[in-house]
Amino acid sequence: MTNDRTRSFGDYLAALRRGAGLSQNQMAARLCLASGTASVTRSEVSRWERGVRVPGAWLPFLAQVLAVPHSELRQAAAYARGDDRAQLPVPSRTLADLLPDGERLTPGESGRHLGAADVAELAGRAHALRLADDVLSGGDLIGPAYRELHRAVDLYRNAVVSEATGQGLLVQIGELGQIVGWIASDAGRLADAEHAYRIGIDAARQAGDTTLAANVAGSLAYQWSNNGRTRDGVALAEAAAQEAGGDAPPVARALFLDRVAWAHTRAEQPQPAMRALAMAHEALSEEARTPAPDWAYWVDRSELEVMDARVFTELRRPLRAVPLLTRVLGQYAPTHAREMALYRSWLAVALADANEPEQAAEEARRVVALSGDLASERTADRARVVLARLREYEAVPEVDAVLRDHGHLLLT
Repeated sequence: MTNDRTRSFGDYLAALRRGAGLSQNQMAARLCLASGTASVTRSEVSRWERGVRVPGAWLPFLAQVLAVPHSELRQAAAYARGDDRAQLPVPSRTLADLLPDGERLTPGESGRHLGAADVAELAGRAHALRLADDVLSGGDLIGPAYRELHRAVDLYRNAVVSEATGQGLLVQIGELGQIVGWIASDAGRLADAEHAYRIGIDAARQAGDTTLAANVAGSLAYQWSNNGRTRDGVALAEAAAQEAGGDAPPVARALFLDRVAWAHTRAEQPQPAMRALAMAHEALSEEARTPAPDWAYWVDRSELEVMDARVFTELRRPLRAVPLLTRVLGQYAPTHAREMALYRSWLAVALADANEPEQAAEEARRVVALSGDLASERTADRARVVLARLREYEAVPEVDAVLRDHGHLLLT
């Protein structure tokens, strides 16, 4: 059974493997070579990285293959097994210390003087983290992401700034709070993600940037909607859209309305969900009176169609979902492996709902193959959703073969 500690250990181990330039198959092969046995498989490596199991006797061989101190791996394994005296060797395990409840970010009264160039440099780092998230998973990025947010908060707290510079720094802390929260959520660290989002919301509000505050709050609403807090997700998504108001750039309002649609979908409220989808498309069609924020660079007609298709799939309307997902996937860059895995997972479910189990099984194999090498709790969860959906068709040979090969994932 996985828990927060074993998942964190799995993320840590996966990050070490990728840092060594190894696939799961390659690491299994090297462990067999190092130990002189043939008893480690890719599936076992996958179980370690998903937090299903914690390696014991394999730790010295892992240290050898990954070129890290054996003592570091022992400490990490002890942490995963619940030893409160042990710590996971990552830059930070929590963001709660950055901004305790009720505390405001305040600049220092002495120290380095900051100006527009420092704001621009921080903006560049925030955007670089966004672009990295396009092609890397949360487990791979969580360490650098934490460091960036810590650095930005420390910079603001320990410097002398003008009002304009202080406002600019707060905006960048808000943007970092959003992307760091998204990365932490993808890595399965929901508590850390919520702390990051709250830092971002507070910073954006202090800066007076209501559109940014709405973006961060909407991201937190999305997390709540996907993790059992559906009523709260609806309330926060709607509040975020209202906070941004009608003066927000059309692309931002389209994004906020998409999140409202998803929140209603997860709450099993189809009519409000469909209305919000229609409003999102209307917003994106409007002529922009103000420039779109940099953080909205990825929002376009195709992304709205993906959300349309996800909503249609959740509402069991596969005849509308399948054509949309098929078209969008045909245009999507293969370097975006996480998004490919996520979108194919909805296609697999929609195909199953459309009584096309053979095609659904084919998509399920693609989802599992794509998600196997990703340190993303989102893709791992979606793979389990797809396999569970296919159980209805286990008498179909293609489905039976997929479930025999990958059904163990449902036990994690």
